[in-house]
Amino acid sequence: MLARALEELRGSLYNELRTSEGAKRQQQRLCGPVVALTFNFLVSVGIIMGNKLVMGKVGFNYPILLTLIHYTSAWLLLAVLKALSLLPPSPPTKTTPFSLLFALGAVMAFASGLANTSLKHNSVGFYQMAKIAVTPTIVVAEFILFRKIVSFYKVLALAVVSVGVAVATVTDLEFNMFGACIAIAWIIPSAINKILWSNLQQKRNWTALALMWKTTPITIFFLVALMPWLDPPGALSFKWNLNNSMAVLISALLGFLLQWSGALALGATSATSHVVLGQFKTCVILLGGYLLFSSDPGYASICGAFVAICGMSVYTSLNINETRDASNHIPKQTFDNQNEKTVANGV
Repeated sequence: MLARALEELRGSLYNELRTSEGAKRQQQRLCGPVVALTFNFLVSVGIIMGNKLVMGKVGFNYPILLTLIHYTSAWLLLAVLKALSLLPPSPPTKTTPFSLLFALGAVMAFASGLANTSLKHNSVGFYQMAKIAVTPTIVVAEFILFRKIVSFYKVLALAVVSVGVAVATVTDLEFNMFGACIAIAWIIPSAINKILWSNLQQKRNWTALALMWKTTPITIFFLVALMPWLDPPGALSFKWNLNNSMAVLISALLGFLLQWSGALALGATSATSHVVLGQFKTCVILLGGYLLFSSDPGYASICGAFVAICGMSVYTSLNINETRDASNHIPKQTFDNQNEKTVANGV
């Protein structure tokens, strides 16, 4: 009897994972907002260290090529999962136009590639200013595309977060014209990239891995096209010894985990919440350096980080209250509908 029950459970789980809807439900059960955001936060900190090692100590100063290696490695890992039948199925083709997947793959290439190029050509302060501009861009873009309206209190909390992060991180604004153009060009693709990742998972039953499998080849194509324009010459003459190769491979593995965790976080929350998580990470790194390693970012930076974290706490609280209100409202509607059906049947 127990063996039969276990076999039926295994069969039901297998059938559940054979459909896009079932795989999406499993992703939601196993990776809720807290798990997804925590996973993404930890990987983000790790890849910062990995990329600093690769582009600093190793001297691999080819940001688009590094991004291309990340996505190619991710696609190879996804191909292995596909061969082992571990990759979640995609929704039916008719539910998602190819043009939408193509657009996501393209903007993902520009968002990732231009971010690394901007960091190379601009100071950290100017790079952070561009990141802060992504938040209002997402709010405006979601209103234009989906008529999504953000409450006044959320806008106020996001404004506090942006001001706090600006005070905490923007210590210099050194840039050249090329770097400034790259930073400005990166803002819109970054915002659209996050919006599409979130919308396709929440509205069209895509899982993170299935969406990565479909869009990564398109991203690779556009990165190959961008590389001659944005990377400096000399990539083929780079010294590929064992240590350098291992550093790049570790960075590539972290890049896959970052893409996966970011997709999970966007599927579990929203584009705006994902940006706020990135700003929270920046503040934690700044305050952690001050508390643990006695670094001195300055009084203004510390105050700015605390202000930003307070704004993030208010924003998170507003999101939790909205989710609770929505979950309380749905059962009430269902109960009212059932009562109406009962009355109708009685009549």
